[in-house]
Amino acid sequence: MKQLLNQVKEWEQRRDEANHYYQRGKFQESLDLATKNLHLARAIPDRTREGSTLNDLGLAYLSCCQPQKALEHFHQALSIAVEISNAAAEATALSNLGSTYSRLGRFSQALEYFDKALPIFRLLQDTQSEVSTLNDVALLYTRLGEPKRALLLQHQILTMRRLLGDFSGEATTLNGIGFAYNVLGKFEEALEFFQAALPIQRAVKNLLGEATTLNNIASMYSDLGKPKQALLLYHQVLLTRRAISDRSGEATTLHNIGFTYSNLIEHRQAMKFYKQAIAIYQELGDSLGEVSTLLNMGSLYAVTKRKKMARSCYKNAQGLAEQIEHQPLLEKVQQFIDSL
Repeated sequence: MKQLLNQVKEWEQRRDEANHYYQRGKFQESLDLATKNLHLARAIPDRTREGSTLNDLGLAYLSCCQPQKALEHFHQALSIAVEISNAAAEATALSNLGSTYSRLGRFSQALEYFDKALPIFRLLQDTQSEVSTLNDVALLYTRLGEPKRALLLQHQILTMRRLLGDFSGEATTLNGIGFAYNVLGKFEEALEFFQAALPIQRAVKNLLGEATTLNNIASMYSDLGKPKQALLLYHQVLLTRRAISDRSGEATTLHNIGFTYSNLIEHRQAMKFYKQAIAIYQELGDSLGEVSTLLNMGSLYAVTKRKKMARSCYKNAQGLAEQIEHQPLLEKVQQFIDSL
């Protein structure tokens, strides 16, 4: 009995330590500790703790840019949750699966998992998790080319976050609203929401969120015809993203820097940053990011009269767009091909 208590205590302490590393962006350390905890949970044996650890591992793998391994672990966590009739664990695994499929550009699958998770969170009256999942759904609508639908949902979420006193979540939602306004081409409104998110993220010391928001503000400067201001900010953001090992964010910023240089007719610089971005997108398995970069690279080749290279980029983009079930993107790629 004493040995069992000691093992449980060791599991709890190690999980706290792993979570601490995860929150500080030290994902590999978090992954290493969670891997040890999985062996311990199985040795006890404790199916509830095993399921929790599988979820922890999935999140760590996702942050270490290994989405396929994340999916494996979330699916295992879901199986255990169903087996032991643990509704909270089931909803968490479903929501995590939705987030991972969304990251991979498999949007219809992502929505399926979110739609299964939401009624369970509501039944459990877990408003925090419900709101977090709704936020993911709203971002998905924006990515699917439905920003007005996303905005309706985001404004509801904002009210809920404020009622909960969830400041960090409020900043995330303000960012999401800005993102939707940006897609609608309402750049001034988007900028207002991004600027409202920034002081909250600084107050709660959310470095990842702050870098995302600053990146969004830089994008607004670019869209509002202030490319030099945008570049200054992007280069600062790039340093932060590298410092906190945010590979996905780093790729986004590299792509944005490339796009800004392209607008300034600095083609060689633009291509240099696009190539760096695409290497990371490929490493992450982020097909959506890769398609976007390939289209911009193709445009650059087309402008500089290298049509063969442009066509190659567009064809690669078409192949990827077909894989990720994204009809608006496929149509967009076709327009680029037709314009050559």
